[in-house]
Amino acid sequence: MLTTLVNLGFTETDAQVYVFLATETPQKARDIAETLKISKQQLYRTLKKLQSKGVINASPEYPAHFSAVLFEKVLDLFVKAKTEQQRALQESMEELLSTWLFITKKDAPKN
Repeated sequence: MLTTLVNLGFTETDAQVYVFLATETPQKARDIAETLKISKQQLYRTLKKLQSKGVINASPEYPAHFSAVLFEKVLDLFVKAKTEQQRALQESMEELLSTWLFITKKDAPKN
């Protein structure tokens, strides 16, 4: 599962934290860091990144308890992101090709 998450764009640490949270009850950052043997500084960066991606949640109380979003939703988020990347690339393809031809000073291909 870690390899799959890394292939989807997670770092190794992101994947470890997500899988840990997916298999445990909500956890405090301190407990996550101790269990996974990750520095608190690295863990807080990872938690912030995972929250911004929408794959983990934090409770409003202090200290916050972190939990994983359902894996089905995580997959859905990645599919939507990849679809959007494909759409954006498709929309910019003509401009990219034009710029490339200008940079390389080659004539446009003849149809």
